[in-house]
Amino acid sequence: MRVAYADPPYVGQSQRRYDRPEVNHRLLIAHLVDEFPDGWALSCSSPSLRQLLPLCPDDARIGAWVKPFHVFKRGVRPAYAWEPVIYRGGRNAHASVPPKGGTPTTPRDWVSANITLRRGLPGAKPDGFCFWLFDLLNLKRGDELVDVFPGSGAVGHAWARYQERFSFEVGA
Repeated sequence: MRVAYADPPYVGQSQRRYDRPEVNHRLLIAHLVDEFPDGWALSCSSPSLRQLLPLCPDDARIGAWVKPFHVFKRGVRPAYAWEPVIYRGGRNAHASVPPKGGTPTTPRDWVSANITLRRGLPGAKPDGFCFWLFDLLNLKRGDELVDVFPGSGAVGHAWARYQERFSFEVGA
């Protein structure tokens, strides 16, 4: 399976934060749909969700990264303490119902993970977020994950660590 994760500069932030031209999100989403039919995920800001979701196919869903520790900005109320993740596809293994008292194998459509600090670029994703994303798309060892905006490299490093957990499976 070949999937993509895109964490571009958020709408309206390219020039201000990175001194780069704005990302054409319409073209980016079209690229994700065309080139990654197995699945993809796109991080965005809550203010841009209204603009981006209509550009996505009808079967796209929204997950939430909830940030227990986040930055408060002067004059901003309420605080931006979550980020939407638009996602589509992935391996849809049958969700198993656990035995009584067991742990469900189906991930939630949200994750609670603290932000990273001093990890290269602003917005570098923490391992907790990355592992949730990989579970959300139900990725397995040998799948190909394309990080469309690799930035700090945090997602790629987390993907390598995530795949290590499959090394003890029979036949792996």
